[in-house]
Amino acid sequence: MSPDEVFDDGMAARAVIAVDGTLTEWSEGARRLLGHTAAEVVGRPAAALLAEGTDLPSVPDDSRWSGTLTLRHRDGHPVSVWVLAHRRPPDGPKTIEWLAVSPPEATGSGLPDDPLVRLALTQSPCATMIFDEGLRLRGVNEAMADLLGLPAGRMLGLKPTDVGSRPQNTELEENLRQVLGTGRRQDMQTYMKATGESRAAHAWLARMAPLTDGTGRVRGVCVTAHDFSDQYRSRERLQLVNEASVRIGTTLDVTRTAQELADVCVPALADFVSVDLLEAQEAGGEAPGTPAPPVQLRRTAHQSVNRGTPEAVVKPGQVDVYPENSPQAASLVAGHTVVATGSSGDLEQWLAWDPVRFQRVHEYGIHSTMSVPLQARGTTLGVAVFTRFRRPEAFTDDDMLLAEEVTARAAVCIDNARRYSRERETTLTLQRSLLPRTLPHTAAVEAASRYLPAIRSGVGGDWFDVIPLSGMRVAMVVGDVVGHGIQASATMGRLRTAVRTLADIDLAPDELLTHLDDLVVRLSQEAGGDNGTGEVGATCLYAVYDPVSRRCNLARAGHPLPLLVPPDGPAQQLNLPSGPPLGVGGLPFESAEVELREGSVLAFHTDGLLASRERDVDASGRMLREALSAPSDSLDETCDRVLHNLLPPGGSSDDVALLLARTRGLPSAQVATWDIPADPALVAPIRKQVVDQLERWGLTEATFTAELVVSELVTNAIRYGAPPIRLRLIHDAATLICEVSDTNHTAPHLRRAKTWDEGGRGLLLVAQLTQRWGSRHTAEGKTIWSELALLDDEI
Repeated sequence: MSPDEVFDDGMAARAVIAVDGTLTEWSEGARRLLGHTAAEVVGRPAAALLAEGTDLPSVPDDSRWSGTLTLRHRDGHPVSVWVLAHRRPPDGPKTIEWLAVSPPEATGSGLPDDPLVRLALTQSPCATMIFDEGLRLRGVNEAMADLLGLPAGRMLGLKPTDVGSRPQNTELEENLRQVLGTGRRQDMQTYMKATGESRAAHAWLARMAPLTDGTGRVRGVCVTAHDFSDQYRSRERLQLVNEASVRIGTTLDVTRTAQELADVCVPALADFVSVDLLEAQEAGGEAPGTPAPPVQLRRTAHQSVNRGTPEAVVKPGQVDVYPENSPQAASLVAGHTVVATGSSGDLEQWLAWDPVRFQRVHEYGIHSTMSVPLQARGTTLGVAVFTRFRRPEAFTDDDMLLAEEVTARAAVCIDNARRYSRERETTLTLQRSLLPRTLPHTAAVEAASRYLPAIRSGVGGDWFDVIPLSGMRVAMVVGDVVGHGIQASATMGRLRTAVRTLADIDLAPDELLTHLDDLVVRLSQEAGGDNGTGEVGATCLYAVYDPVSRRCNLARAGHPLPLLVPPDGPAQQLNLPSGPPLGVGGLPFESAEVELREGSVLAFHTDGLLASRERDVDASGRMLREALSAPSDSLDETCDRVLHNLLPPGGSSDDVALLLARTRGLPSAQVATWDIPADPALVAPIRKQVVDQLERWGLTEATFTAELVVSELVTNAIRYGAPPIRLRLIHDAATLICEVSDTNHTAPHLRRAKTWDEGGRGLLLVAQLTQRWGSRHTAEGKTIWSELALLDDEI
């Protein structure tokens, strides 16, 4: 049925009046009632149809009007008509219109006493309406008339959209058409306040059943209305509890969890919700116990049905003090929910302590508040306050139970987030204390590093280090302990200490990883008991760079491959032998040696840098090479660019450690080498050559000390070592290094000589005269070395 057919169905008299009072539509029923054709009245003022002495009624925009009007017939005689008028919802760009309807009875066309209608109305146990095939009301009982707020006899012949202009009327009419067309029952649910009711809005269920004749033809529809507010509210509560279990606690963040609680409960339970936490709880600290008023609370989150939460007095992050008579303090001290209403007067009594809050109560019409303490595992975390001002009904006992259940779930999530925040802060503090705060300045490399903990799983066991070695060499290490938390950080600290200890005795990279693997195996056995379940695992990459030879020796244990950025080329991945992860035990490690040009950049990282949900590892590797290849004079700038390009804005899901090292080369002019015959008589000429070399370097102030050290080390090598013997001097801006190498693998030991001993004081003398000394094993034998710190005027 088209809209025109609905308007001109020949039964009810209908007229549409524009907001300026002009008639815009005129039905055939209106013509029969007053004799005017549509062409005669459309476009003219509706007031022209009133009989002399009759005025148009004043109708508010949001209500309807019904009553008797005296209208003027086309032939001039007055006609008394019962009229129902209501505002029609705007349709697109059309202006506001009013629909005026007069049922057929007002035109004198009475309806027969239909037995079908009479039986349906008398036997219906609830509010009932009967509509015919034209969607015209054929019968209505008093229960339904009371709900609609209109006389039962005056509505006969009207359609649902004639009775009212609410969206529910249009929806009912559409459902009636479906029942007439399909012959199947239809249900319609809505939440509204019936026109004839004085109480607040509640839930209604309209059940529509087809009425058929003996041949099975659908002749009408019976509509019954049922109040199912209790079931509706129960379903709403169940839905809110289910939604709370899904939406609250999605992250281990205190503020986010509190905001999720507020978002879930608005507008389902309240018009405004605020979540205030005790100071220590908001910061993730220990519980202060039961608070005593006045109570200091920090606003953590709030939500409102109004945009911008204008009713809020405190902004998120601000701390406010709540006295004893405030609802927040009262519920915290009592340990249970406290409800305050305006009708009882306790709401204004409580809020009288704060003039600003008192003003907001009256400004927004706040009539009911409910303060629920947030408690979890015996700890009081804060309070959630639920406020109503748009919903007219006060909080009920069922609302209180619902709020307590939702806040209890939220409190556990907040407590989990608080405990996690505290553990994360503790772990992060431990991690920062175990990682190097600054990288050492060495003559071999210029280094820069970054460490980022995981955003969700927390701090893990990633670490890096730069370790100065003897002979101007430097060791670079990057590692990753399996797992997260304090245990992973503690294991990382033990491994880093072990690496530094092993590096101090100048082990080759493959040997160092072998010893480190044995340590991880022992840690796994300790963690897993006698059965050794292998609960500790790690990966590691260890590299040693020599600026004199410009060669780098590397070995890895299950760690991602490093990258090399030449001074004039793109980044490329170094191909190193793959070693097993630390903790496997029993498998060998291999090392590889590469020659590096001065100014080359070595990039070491953990696997968290390449891990991403949006792309695969190969794509991340290409992005890493592009970021490293971009020209830059600053390694710190390169580190920032790498993290910005590869990591999402919120951070990585795994720990990330990044270490960049730009190599330097030591010029050959700063190195002097002599091959020494195994003849004690040649020690003096060697000392003379050393003195001459120091004079050429401009280090005359260090001549005396260097001469003594060289004499002692060379003499020991000739006496206790094995040829060939080699002496090497290396110097940079601040250090002079003396190295003596031979093919004997026995290393000297420092000991204290007794009073009458003729020897044993040489190494003690070297230790006293130098800054550092030591020995390292090589493939050919050993090297004894010592470092002399140069004075400022020698630099």
